[in-house]
Amino acid sequence: MKNDYIPQLSVIKEVIRHTDLEYTFRMEYRGEVKPGQFFEISLPKFGEAPISVSGIGEDTVDFTIRRVGKVTNEIFENYVGDRLFIRGPYGNGFDLENYRGKELVIIAGGTGLSPVRGVVEYFAHHPGEAVSTTLIAGFKSPKDVLFKEDFKLWNERLKVIQTVDTAPEGYEGPVGMVTKYIPDLIFHQIDNTSFICVGPPVMIKFTVMEILKLGVCEENIWVSHERRMCCGLGKCGHCKIGSTYVCLDGPVFNYVDGKELID
Repeated sequence: MKNDYIPQLSVIKEVIRHTDLEYTFRMEYRGEVKPGQFFEISLPKFGEAPISVSGIGEDTVDFTIRRVGKVTNEIFENYVGDRLFIRGPYGNGFDLENYRGKELVIIAGGTGLSPVRGVVEYFAHHPGEAVSTTLIAGFKSPKDVLFKEDFKLWNERLKVIQTVDTAPEGYEGPVGMVTKYIPDLIFHQIDNTSFICVGPPVMIKFTVMEILKLGVCEENIWVSHERRMCCGLGKCGHCKIGSTYVCLDGPVFNYVDGKELID
């Protein structure tokens, strides 16, 4: 009988540094996985942490990790050729069928770009499968921008607004919260739009408020709740909100259901 708590050893194939605190670890993995799902990454004696999938390759999976605590600090001491324990994937992820043939808008704040990066990558490489794809990505400052190399390709194939909250003198890019750019979005058919919003809870709250002002139906909005997850198996109850287990029923929710989850 399979024990879902037992992880597997995975080799680090590549480490990509984005900022002083955020690295992407490209890990060896063979199996089905969706954007928006997550794994538990662990090290003996240090514990484990739930980390969202930020990229899916051939026999690899990416995890973009922020150095913020005991487990993640220790993960950052590992390099190419080292091994980490992983178990997963868990959760439901983003179903690409919800966005094919639609005018898709993806709005991400900071590290919230990581779990939705797989969706952005897919439509950047398959642009004909959506009517249009727009990415609005917000970061605290220019030095906090993630996936700089990816943005070069995305700017060529998608409509991209990369904004920062604050910028040094002489910065020429967009400045301001992601919500600033929502009212100016133009659609051919508002009923054929889909929105994905990922980021801190307060960012999701105000972003969705702006989206609804456009006349978008709640059913056409997807959000991701990730902050409460722990065991990944619905056993510890840490992520339970009402009768919902975020790690099992989410972390991706249609807004009709997600709006009821008070973080």
